[in-house]
Amino acid sequence: MTGVELRQLRYFVAVAEELNFGRAAERLLIAGPSLSQQIKALERDLGVRLFDRDRRSVALTAAGSALLPHTRALLERADDLQHRARRLSGSEPVRLGYVNWLPPDLAARTAAVAQVHVDAWVAPSHAQAARVAEGSLDLAVCWVRTEDLDARGLSARLVGADRLYAVARGDATGPVRAADTVVLVDDDATSWSSWNVYAEALARDTGARAMRVSDGGVTGPAFFDHVRRSGRPVVNSPKGQTASLPADLVRRPVVGPEIHWTWSLVWRRDEVRAAVLDVVEALSVDGDFGIHGPDAWLPEGDPHRAP
Repeated sequence: MTGVELRQLRYFVAVAEELNFGRAAERLLIAGPSLSQQIKALERDLGVRLFDRDRRSVALTAAGSALLPHTRALLERADDLQHRARRLSGSEPVRLGYVNWLPPDLAARTAAVAQVHVDAWVAPSHAQAARVAEGSLDLAVCWVRTEDLDARGLSARLVGADRLYAVARGDATGPVRAADTVVLVDDDATSWSSWNVYAEALARDTGARAMRVSDGGVTGPAFFDHVRRSGRPVVNSPKGQTASLPADLVRRPVVGPEIHWTWSLVWRRDEVRAAVLDVVEALSVDGDFGIHGPDAWLPEGDPHRAP
């Protein structure tokens, strides 16, 4: 029993409620194989089999059914213990998630109003918004659409923006028109859901060529390989904004229009805790980061797009 972790018990409850490892993994925002391994480790530590499973179905064993209510009660007591400890310390932290960008002066701007805990679990924008909606995060910096905010009961403030550029072969570093670029759309919709929506809107609105890939090549070394094979400059994603380029590739500004990606701070619309709302105010800034310029483009549905 010494090896049992609260995290594993939460996994057990999720699988027991879903009776499907795929849905449970999606709900927990972890990979399916990792979830399966954690359940097997829990069964090994407990000395009982919790689930009967084959390729088509998952069912609780008699032991699993007997242990489920006790596990739920244990997790409730653990959560209560954490809340009591935080109240005694006088500084319950505000949990903040992000994708790959945070305000550079985050700590300085929030130190006087709350203890902000930046969650180490970096996840895609749609996943972080979902975590805020279901309560495992208080705030997140991510890309969202107005329909996402409405569907999840969230509010948003603009806290940053990136002007995206294109990466190309050759020596020319001058501007390239958006219509003369390629934008990658990845078949892995779980990891690249938000980017794919953005990329498809960019292609539709500007005439950029959408190219489907299936190798995670929206960023990283595979992205550079796509650039080398392409006859056009390829739009860089926000995750690649600060990456160093190989010596044989160059960065080119995109014009006609300039393309922008927004970063929103999102929180629940029914949030009432002063610490969370104080952090929202502390991170809110004046200015539009250039997204409302005469040649700026944002996709339809972006909550910060000018009416």
